[in-house]
Amino acid sequence: MARFSNIVKTLFTKDGTFLRFLEKIEVLIAKFLSILMIAVILFAVSDLCIFLVTILIPKVLTQHSSFSKGTLFEAFGLFLNVLIALEILENITVYLKQQVVQYELVIVTSLIAVARKIIIFDLEKKQAIDLIALSIAVFTLSVSYLIVRMNNRQVDRD
Repeated sequence: MARFSNIVKTLFTKDGTFLRFLEKIEVLIAKFLSILMIAVILFAVSDLCIFLVTILIPKVLTQHSSFSKGTLFEAFGLFLNVLIALEILENITVYLKQQVVQYELVIVTSLIAVARKIIIFDLEKKQAIDLIALSIAVFTLSVSYLIVRMNNRQVDRD
């Protein structure tokens, strides 16, 4: 018990030791998140495959049926779900490699997510304010991306 209290005392009284402890915890959490994200990606891919096999392919094989707008939007949405999950995994991977959050990559991932919302946007079920909100999100993310990219180029030149 005394040894444990000495370890805890050292951990919380020495700044360098405590910061190294925090970094190790961050890395463990990032690794755990990457494993969970792989599970999410596998689920999204299986969901896409099931959709293609059970809904899309039978519609292609039957000559009497055509694609409805909803079916195509659902297929696009499922593809983009996989791409977004891959981008999030890339964010985690870059963090594990460099111990730095790549803001440019995070903004690009956000733009893909908003683009997905726009692609699957159903004008019949949504209101104009929803489309305006998405437009503001795209504009804000685009300006943020421009600022971060210009800043990164400036840093690279220096």
